[in-house]
Amino acid sequence: MALLTLDQIAVAYQKQDILKDFHLDIEKGKLVSLLGPSGCGKTTTLRLIAGFLEAREGKFLFKDKDYTRVPVSKRNFGFVFQNYALFPHMSVFDNVAFGLRLRKKTAAETKKLVHEMLEVVNLSGYENRFTQELSGGQKQRVAIARALVIKPDLLLFDEPLSNLDANLRESMRVEIRRIQQELGITTVYVSHDQEECFSISDQVAIMNKGIIEQLDQPSAIYSYPKTKFVADFIGFKNFITFTGKQEVEGGYIMEAGGKSFHVADQKQAASPNSMIGAIRPDYLSIQPYKGEQQQANEINGRITVSTFLGRSHQYVVDTELGHFTINQDAEYAFASGEQVTIHIPKEKLVLVD
Repeated sequence: MALLTLDQIAVAYQKQDILKDFHLDIEKGKLVSLLGPSGCGKTTTLRLIAGFLEAREGKFLFKDKDYTRVPVSKRNFGFVFQNYALFPHMSVFDNVAFGLRLRKKTAAETKKLVHEMLEVVNLSGYENRFTQELSGGQKQRVAIARALVIKPDLLLFDEPLSNLDANLRESMRVEIRRIQQELGITTVYVSHDQEECFSISDQVAIMNKGIIEQLDQPSAIYSYPKTKFVADFIGFKNFITFTGKQEVEGGYIMEAGGKSFHVADQKQAASPNSMIGAIRPDYLSIQPYKGEQQQANEINGRITVSTFLGRSHQYVVDTELGHFTINQDAEYAFASGEQVTIHIPKEKLVLVD
């Protein structure tokens, strides 16, 4: 049963709908990320859960209680902001203790809880330092400790790693996942970084224009996107619009441009009526030009752009079914203008809505 439910939520800014008929269920102990392009509504969703915004329509249920109109001060939620939001005139200890003092905890209990939480985030011994003496990663750990020390019912992250460099982001996302799993706290995480969300989440919600297009485990979304938007957003840059479809043992035979394409059976794929195929650039292969001898799942084309990526080349190939982007090992380089034949593996061609 869901710990948190947003049901038929509508939120608007100046009469412009940001969320409409929005629904989300989150189970206890899970880390769920909201991922999508700018303006999709992910931060609005987080702020609504936190209580910074109020829904125009719908209900927010938490632990089977109606939280729709519960003020921020009455929601025992921890919030980690993008810019840390630490108090520069306070020590690390005082920053972490801030929420406990608002709750009138005794000095002895405050000291005990702060030291325990600093140990969890690997900042023991930093109690007397000030924020200007800390690195970006250390500041973010202090912000996480401050959010967790009040023992929140829910932990909320708003793009917490966007101000850190690439190496620090990678180590901090491991720390966030470690802390979340160690404490077993239900967490909602907002980011625009696909790799970041996929690496730490139990589930990812891909959002587009105020709706969730797909909510699933990261591995399922990566391999089996449900819609064209999700596929494009997570790196399926090649699409084929089919004009015919026949179900056969083990999958489908699709028709496009007078050519046949075999698609393997996909239990987790989109609806049976899907007529759009999607495939990642890494899964396509370029072969020497076969002319009229091409087989099923092959199409001829001409390379229009060739780019060296280090361990591979990226090609843009113009075909009668449109442009295809292909990444291929750099052992042999095809030249711009060269005619080639593209092979499309049936196991990697995914049908999307």
